[in-house]
Amino acid sequence: METSQSPRMVFITAHFIGKRLFRNYAGPFCRHDFTRAQLFACLVLREFFGLSYRGTEQLLRDSPHWLAEIGLRVAPDHNTLWRAFTAILQTRRVNRVLDVITACFRRAGRLRLREKPLALDSTCFEQRHRSLHYDRRCRQMQLKSQAKSGAKSGAKSEEMPEKPGSWGESVNASRRRRLRTMPKLSVAVASSCHLILAAKVRIGNGSDAPDFDNLLMRSWERANVKTVVADAGYDSEANHRIARQEMGVRSIIPPGIGRPTSKLPRGRWRRHMARRFAKKADKKLYGQRSQSETVHSMIKRNQGSALRSRTPERRRQEMMLRVLTHNIALLAAIEQDKD
Repeated sequence: METSQSPRMVFITAHFIGKRLFRNYAGPFCRHDFTRAQLFACLVLREFFGLSYRGTEQLLRDSPHWLAEIGLRVAPDHNTLWRAFTAILQTRRVNRVLDVITACFRRAGRLRLREKPLALDSTCFEQRHRSLHYDRRCRQMQLKSQAKSGAKSGAKSEEMPEKPGSWGESVNASRRRRLRTMPKLSVAVASSCHLILAAKVRIGNGSDAPDFDNLLMRSWERANVKTVVADAGYDSEANHRIARQEMGVRSIIPPGIGRPTSKLPRGRWRRHMARRFAKKADKKLYGQRSQSETVHSMIKRNQGSALRSRTPERRRQEMMLRVLTHNIALLAAIEQDKD
């Protein structure tokens, strides 16, 4: 008996969705070896297992019965998959896939957004496969190297910190460069079923507040959102106005932006939030925000916390493919339960 996230079911479900949304071929004069739906299913399978393009090609060659399920006789080679990655994972196609999957969950009665809120959160991915221990050891070795060079020159290095073991200026500069290129994923999650209704990807570890409008609007268009919860990174009077006055959605965000003070915030809705959080009036609803953190944990645990792509554009596409793979795996589990 297959598990709730059977690779075969994920593969077949991805192909089924691709057939509904994508044209078979890019044009009449291109090669007709593989359809877009078939290549999309192969890319989802690659992300599901966390493989390279060559590894995916070898897996498909060793699984002819899987290829037969989607109408393939031979496996696409790794160069074909690499080109299909850029061609298929365009923003408009990704949004259409999210539309269809959300509609499937809505018909199955799994969203339950009247009972439980929409949860927003963000996370960052590693740019390469390096453990935290390895990064820490690199910093320690760099500091030791600077200390030795300063001792040999007979003068105290200006870049070395006063306390041993703390960060030097060169280490901080390296960290700033790394944060400017950090891939970041923000998601809006239906807390009842862990489905991602909307996602925003960008490069750079900046504020979460500007992403609130886009995430909530996309989710509101796809489902009947009644309440949205988010952490203090999304705190903004403008975000409250967008949710409550323009969309009619109740927003619950702790007023944590700014310097700590005993005074109430000036804005109407931020002041309202400060009073309600002081009384713990929204404790039960706000506690559902942890479901978005659970989704980030599921993605990183199942698909890895490091990206394999090298350029910023392909990193954005890889993060969106991980979102789609997560949703398709949930949809495949529902379809399997029906059978």
